[in-house]
Amino acid sequence: MVFSNLIFLYLFLPFCLLLYFLCRSMAGKNAVLIVFSLFFYAWGEPLYVFLMVGMAAANWGFGLWMCRKKRKLQLVLSIIVNLGCLAVFKYAGFLVENINALFGTSLNVPEIPLPIGISFYTFQALSYVVDVYRGQVGVQKSYWRFLLYVSLFPQLIAGPIVRYSDVEQQIEKRTACHEDIFYGMTRFCIGLGKKVLLADGAGKIASQILDGQLAAATTLGMWLGVILFTFQIYFDFSGYSDMAIGLGRIFGFKYPENFRLPYISRSITEFWRRWHISLSSFFRDYVYIPLGGNRRHVYLNLFIVWALTGLWHGASWNFVLWGLYFYVLLCIERLLKKQIKHIPAAVRHVLTLFLVVIGWNIFYFTDAARLSQSFAVLFGFAGAGFAGETTSIMLVNNLPLLITCFIGCTPLPQLLGNAFGMLCSSENHDGPKQKLYVFVTYAFDVALLVASTIALVGTSYNAFLYFRF
Repeated sequence: MVFSNLIFLYLFLPFCLLLYFLCRSMAGKNAVLIVFSLFFYAWGEPLYVFLMVGMAAANWGFGLWMCRKKRKLQLVLSIIVNLGCLAVFKYAGFLVENINALFGTSLNVPEIPLPIGISFYTFQALSYVVDVYRGQVGVQKSYWRFLLYVSLFPQLIAGPIVRYSDVEQQIEKRTACHEDIFYGMTRFCIGLGKKVLLADGAGKIASQILDGQLAAATTLGMWLGVILFTFQIYFDFSGYSDMAIGLGRIFGFKYPENFRLPYISRSITEFWRRWHISLSSFFRDYVYIPLGGNRRHVYLNLFIVWALTGLWHGASWNFVLWGLYFYVLLCIERLLKKQIKHIPAAVRHVLTLFLVVIGWNIFYFTDAARLSQSFAVLFGFAGAGFAGETTSIMLVNNLPLLITCFIGCTPLPQLLGNAFGMLCSSENHDGPKQKLYVFVTYAFDVALLVASTIALVGTSYNAFLYFRF
């Protein structure tokens, strides 16, 4: 099941909220969330829900084991179990394919369906065990509370990667006041609009261009396709994060931010401080720093982190190449830090965006031949020329979408919302200005919900991009 689905919006979520708020005790509320979370996951993965439940049980058990006697053995075993499970389901086929290619063997390539969200809930469970070993969090002695942490449906499928320390207290004691519910509803509707109205629209055109015959594509058309994919992946993933954070707030959970307007960055370093923050911080705290961080072997540590970052996104060499591409860029920025500071901010911003778009082109094409051909078309060495009538028509027809996406990537929407909030702020919460603010915000939420519903009616299933990771 996905958030951008009419069954979720008008059946699953209302029924879940009704039962949740009817419960008086925290144990009852948690029970409702566990049941609905397991149903949410089982809707699309009826068998793999048992895998998730089993992984939760294994990591809960490792935590209890460490509580009795803390040794590296438990930590090593937990890492083997978690990463081993991830390797089997996500990388087994990729590994066998490469063995066959390298050694000329003809081993059967296993075709194992990838469990949705396995990378996210595996990292969450593993971070708990590591933090228990480090003494940074307490041991959760209730399996059901730990299962709630792992399986909670708002962030189960595509993050953000929530650490146990973020919600340790909230699992047992939390409240959701009117302000939290108001904020959560608005944040959810904004995320829904990002996904349905922007990401899906941009993705439809991008796939038409990038999945077509590249030999017949024009240079301008290829740039249009890659730029639209650049918008799609941002609004798709940040939209999911917005919905997850909003739903969490309604239930009393405060999840960390996962995106902070990454496309306004003026360097690749800044970009990765703003993009998929929970993943970047995970690799920093659980891989980069344990390897030595900035103290020793900095560039080797960075190489390992970015190779793993690429591989985390998928079992394909283009993802590894994508990770190492950013590794090279980050190393260049480290080496030329002083010189880069003298470049005008506007130039740095444009250059950063250009490099990020090039990165998304690497990310998109899993086939090496098509990836190579796409770059040839992008830079005018292949294809059907610079532009054509079809490309021009497509560009003009999608200009409103491009402009809307561009504005949505800037701070302008947030600034306008904050300015309106400041204008309506009043010491008296029941004052006319405050009532106007609430009314306009609710009207905005309803408008986004209605527009998204209309867009969803009659459309086929369109999963979030990061479901496959």
